[in-house]
Amino acid sequence: MSELHTPVLAEQVVQWLRIRPQGIYIDATVGLGGHALEIARRLTTGRLIGMDRDPRALDIARERLREYERQVILVHANFSRIEDVARGLKLPPADGVLADLGVSSMQLDSPERGFSFRFAGPLDMRMDADAPETAAEIVNHWSEEDLADLLYRNADERASRRIARAIVRERPIRDTEHLATVVAGGQKKRGRQKLHPATKTFLALRIAVNRESEELQQFLTRTPATLSLSGRWVVLSYHSIEDRLVKHGFRQLAQAGVLKILTKKPIQPAAEEVRANPRARSAKMRVAERAASKYAPAESLMP
Repeated sequence: MSELHTPVLAEQVVQWLRIRPQGIYIDATVGLGGHALEIARRLTTGRLIGMDRDPRALDIARERLREYERQVILVHANFSRIEDVARGLKLPPADGVLADLGVSSMQLDSPERGFSFRFAGPLDMRMDADAPETAAEIVNHWSEEDLADLLYRNADERASRRIARAIVRERPIRDTEHLATVVAGGQKKRGRQKLHPATKTFLALRIAVNRESEELQQFLTRTPATLSLSGRWVVLSYHSIEDRLVKHGFRQLAQAGVLKILTKKPIQPAAEEVRANPRARSAKMRVAERAASKYAPAESLMP
């Protein structure tokens, strides 16, 4: 199972969470269980709560963590519901919370999920199959203006207008391969590029389908209420907009006296880790600590 998923910055995550054998920890995006395994194997009487919106990922994590089933509780829930889950399980304040905001290897490498332009697959991109909207509905039914705004807002895509125009002209877009071809054709040729021309378009669509920015803002607002005094909070992000939301959320909570930020600059993987696991290359890890004993959450933490 380990070959399916290599957790990013695993050693650093465990170090910053300061795992205590009797502690309470929440992995709010448990995915395939890579980080959860590292936490669970350090627990004795402690507990780990693993949350994920993807039922298939939870099934894999459950099998991977079978040896530690006495220490682990897995819950099908979006990470934005962390406070509801903690309350429902009657948990004491947690000693640590982790959120890895990346897409799992299983999701990226499954053509039928539609997350990647490397395979021909349906334009789906839903992390939870019960979610109402797919990428196909956005691509084939949104207006050109709304599509362009989405690409720019969610992924800083500078060619958003040209790409949106090309998509609308080529409708209906059949699948991921068709979309990637249309997007590449809608951009100016700039010689050799580091990223595939469709990378930002696929990112923007995935964020929209799964309401990732909205869910992240809710997670940032609600998590402090689940942490004990001096409890650690670790967040790994993988693109600039995501990292910006985390940075701003931590800073706003620190200004309110709720958190103490422990990482002035984000921690990034060393070159050796990136060589061994190329998907780690864009990771940024930020860490904070609960500093106030009382916390009244705001409606949201807006950038």
